Amino acid sequence: MGFQIGLFSPNTESGLAITTAPERWRATWENNLRLARLADETGIDFLLPVARWTDWGKDTDFHGSVLDPLVWASGLLTATRRVRVFVTLHTAFHHPVVAAKQLATADHLSAGRAGLNIVAGWHAPEYEMFGLSLPDDHDVRYALAQEWWDVVRRIWSSDEPFDHEGRFFRLRNVVGSPKPYNGGTLPVINAGSSAQGRSFAARNADRAFTVVAGPDDGAQVVAAIRAEAATHGRSVGVFTLGHVVCRPSRAEAEDHLHYYADEHADWPAVDEVMRLQGLHAQSFTPEMLQVFRDRFAAGHGSCPIVGDPDDVADTLAAFAAAGFDGIALSFLNYTDELGYFATEVFPRLAARGVRPAPVDYPDGTVPHARHHT
Repeated sequence: MGFQIGLFSPNTESGLAITTAPERWRATWENNLRLARLADETGIDFLLPVARWTDWGKDTDFHGSVLDPLVWASGLLTATRRVRVFVTLHTAFHHPVVAAKQLATADHLSAGRAGLNIVAGWHAPEYEMFGLSLPDDHDVRYALAQEWWDVVRRIWSSDEPFDHEGRFFRLRNVVGSPKPYNGGTLPVINAGSSAQGRSFAARNADRAFTVVAGPDDGAQVVAAIRAEAATHGRSVGVFTLGHVVCRPSRAEAEDHLHYYADEHADWPAVDEVMRLQGLHAQSFTPEMLQVFRDRFAAGHGSCPIVGDPDDVADTLAAFAAAGFDGIALSFLNYTDELGYFATEVFPRLAARGVRPAPVDYPDGTVPHARHHT
């Protein structure tokens, strides 16, 4: 299958770019539907949403509007033919019996193209919305996530009613049908960069999804996750994330990055997001938070992939060489930029042996991005 490339966070207003640039991504259903169909045509492997229940505060509209990941994925799965669409679920906010049926149903809508991104949650105001208290101990959050996943997995594997007596759930005569379309479980990603999150992925996920500074330090992360998975008798792949600015020349790409992530950066929002990440999330090390302010403006702290098509292909190839199985990408405006990226970068990745040769598109062409001038 080669190195997988997906799109991250298109269900959220502004995607990952914390910017006031007027052409920033608008997370309407119409835009997401158009993007999913373009992703299907251009060979994108997966779509991965963010789960958000409240905004980042009254001073910013960043992620102020978010399409619900389960409903979003269900709609896109019925409107596409090939791309996998993940559902991101907070284990603290979705009862496992309900989630098991909803996820299996979504999988049937698409004849087996649904996936699950398990997140333990970290944003205290969201917990408060649900009348819950955010556990200070990361271990408690992931203990809940483990029990939640154990229940969902048992529902999908059991043909007989069962009782469950656990720390967080006490359930009687549990049954659940339909099962996932192809039997077994859905493909599982776990998004987490804390030690507990990476350990959870090593025990349970098909792919760990984690933030790294770049390919060099990422190689060490990949090795550590795979080594821990091996102690459980498992093989786990690793995905990471990045924000892309791809233009015909490196100078154009750097100018565009400066335009939206410096001149038009929403710096109060950047600082608030970073403050909250540092308080609760543990998705970034303290060292990352010290030096990544510009990366947060450009793409929520993800790795910059900026330059001409050769530069972009080289960076993606470096992630593949570091052992990553794939990457989830964001753009300032996904539909404006995806066509050019796919047309120019995918053949270069094929030439580097990173991905198979691009498929033929239905009409023989791929829409090209328009560029900021």
